[in-house]
Amino acid sequence: MATLTLNNVVKSFGDTQVIKGVDLEVKDQEFVVFVGPSGCGKSTLLRMIAGLESTSSGDLLIDGQRINDLGPAERGLAMVFQSYALYPHMTVEDNMGFSLKLAGVSKDERRTKVLEAARILQLEPLLERKPKALSGGQRQRVAIGRAIVRNPSIFLFDEPLSNLDAALRVQMRIELARLHEELKATMIYVTHDQIEAMTMADKIVVLQGGVVEQVGSPMELYHHPRNRFVAGFIGSPKMNFLPAVAEGVGASGVEVRLPGGGSVCVPANGEGVARDAAMELGIRPEHLELDEQGALSGRISVIERLGGQTSLYVETEGQLVTLMVDGDVAHRVGDDIRFGFAASRAHLFDADGLALESLERHPLASLTRQDNRADSRA
Repeated sequence: MATLTLNNVVKSFGDTQVIKGVDLEVKDQEFVVFVGPSGCGKSTLLRMIAGLESTSSGDLLIDGQRINDLGPAERGLAMVFQSYALYPHMTVEDNMGFSLKLAGVSKDERRTKVLEAARILQLEPLLERKPKALSGGQRQRVAIGRAIVRNPSIFLFDEPLSNLDAALRVQMRIELARLHEELKATMIYVTHDQIEAMTMADKIVVLQGGVVEQVGSPMELYHHPRNRFVAGFIGSPKMNFLPAVAEGVGASGVEVRLPGGGSVCVPANGEGVARDAAMELGIRPEHLELDEQGALSGRISVIERLGGQTSLYVETEGQLVTLMVDGDVAHRVGDDIRFGFAASRAHLFDADGLALESLERHPLASLTRQDNRADSRA
């Protein structure tokens, strides 16, 4: 397949700069996901790679070759959009092979490529159907098949699952992961859904305001976010943030005072942290535990029972904190509870929102989908 390199890529619309100097390396056969809130620039960046938007400055390279001045058709890429954009009067087979027909590919070769794509996507029984006779998931697979037959160097996906219901989104995530494994393809995928990013990516690129906030494996971003924005964006439910005050710095980390007067020593590099400095402590809902001796206390205001897990929303010192606990917990709204957490699970952020470096590297932080596959073969 191919590698992709972005060197200080900038995109401006008039005086407004929407992509602000992005540097990125996408390796051969990687599944890279651009994720971020609406308006962060992820779709614009993908369209620049595809050639649908021009580059104001910087370089785009595929396998080391600069492609800034090449048109979309000359870049050897294939893009799958949020909209299926299927021709309603054509069969599935004709839709999948139409781009090859326009390119002058012979009928026999077109059919061979379409049949192979249909086999990969499990569309063989549907080749004679029209789009109106297909479900949403089937239409999306046809759109993906239209990209596969072109044998592109890189696949580009722009929020392809947004039009599907929840069950189909889960199914299509599994199918896209399987497709990546079978094709051994380089894929770049745009989504605002961090669950899609976490479950599908080898590498996640988190964007905000046209700037890359962090690049890393899903577990790297989960366990070692670079700043408060990444910490709050990655993970569902989102991370809790509590005001904290630095009480001291030692070899084992930073001692901070929590709301309610409790304190904890977080194993983080406190170099440059002054005593009484205002900080924020981050802790994920799944890392909070009910504990009669816990450092935090509060009153339950809302309970969401999800079966195997229960979400408790707890008012504590003017903050609303979320706990993910066992589904059979017996507490009710209005109950006063105490809870705590392991210090190694906590994150500290300075006044600028930057994370203090952890003194304990999580063993799964560098785990990727490729590592999962290697482990399963062992």
